[in-house]
Amino acid sequence: MPLTIILKRRVPGLSERALERFAARACRAAGIEGAVTVLITGSREMRALNSHFLGKNHATDVLSFPAPAFTNGFAGDIAISLDIAARNARLMRHSVSDEIRILTLHGILHLAGYDHESDRGEMAQIELALRKTLGLPAALIERASGKRRSRSGPLERSRV
Repeated sequence: MPLTIILKRRVPGLSERALERFAARACRAAGIEGAVTVLITGSREMRALNSHFLGKNHATDVLSFPAPAFTNGFAGDIAISLDIAARNARLMRHSVSDEIRILTLHGILHLAGYDHESDRGEMAQIELALRKTLGLPAALIERASGKRRSRSGPLERSRV
């Protein structure tokens, strides 16, 4: 499966090639066969994307844009805010590179058709299992549900 990684911002401890290898493993684990693009950018661009495509005028940590079913060979796009990822990594006391991987996995699961807002916990279970398989810290849904919170306060939540 072809992967395109676009790093508009440098991620400490994570090269474009390392993110590409991780995303390929995550796509295989999630059953995605089509091409995927992952964009790492700042909150300003994330706010613009969220506003343009979803009508929400705020930045968010991760956005997923699954390709329409009739699109041959393309699974979709994922956009991630490095600004929010860095803040959440500090709060969760893990590396920014781990946070980018967590958000990438979360976005890939959305591209695979999972929706944590309506699936009665199915995506959370799969994300938890894949997180362990891929060697990642706390899953995004697990964090958002309050199972693991930092003493510093609430985390940014995914608004996909």
